[in-house]
Amino acid sequence: MPSVSARIPDDDNDEIEAVAELLDSDKSTVIREALREGLADIRLDRAVEQYQTGDVSVNEAARIAGLSLADWLVVARERNLTTQLTPDDLAADAEAAREL
Repeated sequence: MPSVSARIPDDDNDEIEAVAELLDSDKSTVIREALREGLADIRLDRAVEQYQTGDVSVNEAARIAGLSLADWLVVARERNLTTQLTPDDLAADAEAAREL
């Protein structure tokens, strides 16, 4: 596993230590989990944004979010997402989904 070094503000370090104590864990584990969850959130937010503007299809949004198409459709339904895609785009997405 590669090692990465970063400087963080004292307040963030205090928070990491508090969460590590809360979870009865070490700081490295807390940082790895926070990074993993944060990156997943960033990917999902970007996918939602691009899907909403019609810049990407359903399949592409799922890929950006790092989700299966089925999981993306759950997210889209939960967030009441709509798309700006044309009927031809939607037909192509439907065809791609049938091929899965």
